Amino acid sequence: MFLQTDDQTIEDLRIFGKRDGQGLFDLYNHSHTRGAEAVLKEMFTKPLSDQQEINRRSDIIKSFAGMNICFPFEGALFDMAEKYLIAADEQKKQGTQHSVLSEKEISNGVTALITLVQQIKSFINSKEVIAMESWSKEREAIASFLLDPAFEPVLREQQKGKVSYAAVTAFDLLFRLRERNKIEQLLAQIYQLDVYLSVAKVARERKFVFPKALEKGKSILRLKGVYHPELAKPVSNDFSMDASNNVVFLTGANMAGKSTFLRSVSTAIYVAHIGFPVAAEEMEFSVMDGMYTTINLPDNLGIGASHFYAEVLRVKKVAAELEAGKSIFVLFDELFRGTNVKDAHEGTVAITKAFAGRTNSLFIISSHIVEAGDELSMKKNIAFHYLPTRMNGNTPLYTYTLERGITDDRHGMIIIRNEGILEILEKGKKDLQGERLGTH
Repeated sequence: MFLQTDDQTIEDLRIFGKRDGQGLFDLYNHSHTRGAEAVLKEMFTKPLSDQQEINRRSDIIKSFAGMNICFPFEGALFDMAEKYLIAADEQKKQGTQHSVLSEKEISNGVTALITLVQQIKSFINSKEVIAMESWSKEREAIASFLLDPAFEPVLREQQKGKVSYAAVTAFDLLFRLRERNKIEQLLAQIYQLDVYLSVAKVARERKFVFPKALEKGKSILRLKGVYHPELAKPVSNDFSMDASNNVVFLTGANMAGKSTFLRSVSTAIYVAHIGFPVAAEEMEFSVMDGMYTTINLPDNLGIGASHFYAEVLRVKKVAAELEAGKSIFVLFDELFRGTNVKDAHEGTVAITKAFAGRTNSLFIISSHIVEAGDELSMKKNIAFHYLPTRMNGNTPLYTYTLERGITDDRHGMIIIRNEGILEILEKGKKDLQGERLGTH
């Protein structure tokens, strides 16, 4: 069972990096193998939606983080083994009896796989790993592979000297033809182990917390000290929601930190559904069926859609998910910003009230339309939070710390004046007039 989401949400949360910077994936990716990197990418693309599986994965990584175990293999072994196995596929595709590898490359590949098989056996038989209850399912799967009679000569092979030509030929037949499927399954287990150990290292070094997944449909979200993991000097916040206040209406002036706060919360929810540690002091959450954010919604020029129409279609998509009875987390940053103030006001109030009736889901709506708060306050399960602006004379100061209530902070004109924009324009106007007078 996977968390339903979409490209817009993945883009909003910057899950994967672009040319202008790294993404969340890069922050967690300290894997030693290409195979593990592919597994990790799959995990980030498909977060889980099963309470038991989320907590099980989280417990595994937490246990490894506590044990401070390093990845017990050399990365070069995988390079040789993978090249060797991929070459067999190329040979099969070409339909030729001639190997696309040299004798040395075959020998290196065989030797690398022998070493990996022997080392994984040593790893799973270590006392601390045997005592690890959370990883017992994976450990037993690997152990059952190694008990197969086909692996007996591999485990018995002494690698003090060079593997003989006859032995290489025999092992080559075993690895690439007879037991290829088992070798691939064993490597898949090692790739997953690589992911767990690398994410455990991230949790340990960055002091991330392991969230607790709760029953689906209860609409519980409790965050203590949440912050965005990519910020150098983040300001953390406490934040909670439940069925009695399943909608949060967030206000605050521009630059007060609304978008950063929204990304902090939604990133924590997304990563928690992967079963990974998050940037917070504490976290527990009800597992959701889906998650949809709207922070940077582009105009759909391909179909000639305006920003407002793109917003309407986004709301419609969410409504369809809710109508299907799904429990989802929804975030709209500046709902209906693409239309006039009157329509935005009416639309924001109507949609927010409708969301409030879906108590098995969680909604955060940010808005500059503070007047909407009067009508929304009639609904008991809508909570109000804001990010304040303090004025030091004519200079706005931002605390980035969440407070309860609605703010009417409006400092746009102060910032415009502080930047001297009006003076620049006035001076330009006078200069232009002077030039015109000088030409007559």
